[in-house]
Amino acid sequence: MSAQVQPPTVRICERCDRTERWDDDLEAWQIARDDGEKQVGNPHCIHEWDINGAFSPVTGNVNAD
Repeated sequence: MSAQVQPPTVRICERCDRTERWDDDLEAWQIARDDGEKQVGNPHCIHEWDINGAFSPVTGNVNAD
């Protein structure tokens, strides 16, 4: 099995807790809902998403030649 790249599907702002989910049909990030309520966070926040060095987009076996 070769390595696969798995992009993130959820992101949360570390400053205001805005939560977004990736929508494959729209090919865009959409605001997540919790019990029907949009998780918008602070609309004036300059979002700092929790996608960082801890996220590993590579799945499967990686063979070094």
